Amino acid sequence: MIKRRKSRQIKVGNIKVGGDAPIVIQSMTKVQTSDIKRVVSQIKKLENCGCEIIRVAIKNFEDADAVKSIKKKIKIPLVCDIHFDYRLALKAIENGADKIRLNPGNIKKKEETAAIIKSARQRRIPIRIGANSGSTLLTGLIDSTMNYIKIFEEMNFHDIIISIKTSDVLSTVEAYRKIAKLCDYPLHLGVTASGTYDQGIVKSSIGIGALLLDGIGDTIRVSLASDPVDEVAAGKRILSSLGVRNFGPNIIACPTCGRCQADLVKMVREIENKLSVVSRKLSVEKPLTIALMGCEVNGPGEAMGADLGIAFGKNSGMIFKNGKILKKVLTKNAVKELLREIKSLK
Repeated sequence: MIKRRKSRQIKVGNIKVGGDAPIVIQSMTKVQTSDIKRVVSQIKKLENCGCEIIRVAIKNFEDADAVKSIKKKIKIPLVCDIHFDYRLALKAIENGADKIRLNPGNIKKKEETAAIIKSARQRRIPIRIGANSGSTLLTGLIDSTMNYIKIFEEMNFHDIIISIKTSDVLSTVEAYRKIAKLCDYPLHLGVTASGTYDQGIVKSSIGIGALLLDGIGDTIRVSLASDPVDEVAAGKRILSSLGVRNFGPNIIACPTCGRCQADLVKMVREIENKLSVVSRKLSVEKPLTIALMGCEVNGPGEAMGADLGIAFGKNSGMIFKNGKILKKVLTKNAVKELLREIKSLK
């Protein structure tokens, strides 16, 4: 069992972050925030796939003004990402932001930071202190973050979330492990600028996964140069693989070899598409374990250990349910029959 680090709990809109709350999945829109129609369309897709908090970039006052309209059309909490100009944060707060993200690397003046803190306190919204190696040198990442936190604490403001991301997995893990010992604020995990889908999935899974295994982390964002829906799906899979949260079925599939007597890869993809993690909005207490095995070597053992499973032989497969043989089916009918049995368990 993973023993989570004890952190204080805050609220972002109606979502609890930290403490004993479930680890929250976030994403970020990938279009200009002032383009309200496209932003809302993207957020609604993310809501439908289970994103729980969404962030938008605020580059100018036109973006900040758009926050008011966007908020009226979406259901999940909206975070505004602020850089360079503290006045953008004030305007975004005024227009209904549920949280502000500040970068200590480019909003440095104490009086400007204090003005944002004062406004956030009045609206009762939290602030994320989000440092990264692109704006603050790695060697000073921890010190700059802790020094920035002092400004908030001096003003008796503790509705804070911390992130200290780098694009390097080892540096990111080391930085989070250190900051986790220095404060009790909730931590937002991620490997920043992790790359394209394939590379980013690997780097993010290793970095975020390593920290979660340490019990570190209260909310995650998988940063990919890809559709934000891919980020949410990846976040769900990371949490599910560690048993931290569960979304849909746990699918076990053999890697196939020369003994495989069915087109298992095609079947697994079909099952995954039918039972996509993206379509599962809410956690379930205990997911179904479904096994698809290509031959008689490991097949029966894995299949019988699953809630439902199938092990293939020549032109046919044997469906198992809760450790017992249920029936024999033709290979060409295997997916349809397995889906039928899955549906019967719901």
